[in-house]
Amino acid sequence: MLVEDDAPIRERMVSILRGSESLELVAVAATLEQAQDLCAAHVPAVLVTDLKLPDGSGLDLIRTTRRLYPAMEIMVVSVLGDERSVLAAIEAGAAGYILKDSTSVDLVGSVLDLVAGRSPISTSIARTIVRRVQASPPPAASEPSPPALTEREIDILWGIAKGFTYGDIAERLGISRNTVLTHIKNIYRKLEVNSRGEAVFTAINHKIISIGP
Repeated sequence: MLVEDDAPIRERMVSILRGSESLELVAVAATLEQAQDLCAAHVPAVLVTDLKLPDGSGLDLIRTTRRLYPAMEIMVVSVLGDERSVLAAIEAGAAGYILKDSTSVDLVGSVLDLVAGRSPISTSIARTIVRRVQASPPPAASEPSPPALTEREIDILWGIAKGFTYGDIAERLGISRNTVLTHIKNIYRKLEVNSRGEAVFTAINHKIISIGP
């Protein structure tokens, strides 16, 4: 499902998505209200949304969708690339964030990556997240530490951070894809997060994992 208020951009994105044999575009919305109604009617597997909508914020749509349909994959496609917008979208539950002005955007590929378990993020957005993590001070001694993850959960979280698909992680660890999904649900619950991007951000920030070489 696509949510985009700018008519020319919406028509171009619709054409791209409908031209793919791998995807089915089940609904298109131009406003927050339309998006909420269509999400309830179709419950799409993937939601691709802008942040700036004429009757509200895409962040509200992401939060509501994440709460009502936790299995739905969410990706932002926006002109907003500032740190505040990016981090707000990830914290709300978006697992991908692509800038509209990027000439290298592969919309279909990004959606397929999302479904495969990856987090498609524009390069400049990734740098924003890295800078934020590097600038964040370590938790104060008085602050409670995040719940401890098991060794297997840390392995899976590391795989997500490296961009491996759920299938890749399952094969590397010698477990089933469903078992990977069960571990991911436990990771979300323990870290009190709603998306892969937020889980990785939280884990790196608390030094649970490292994505260095």
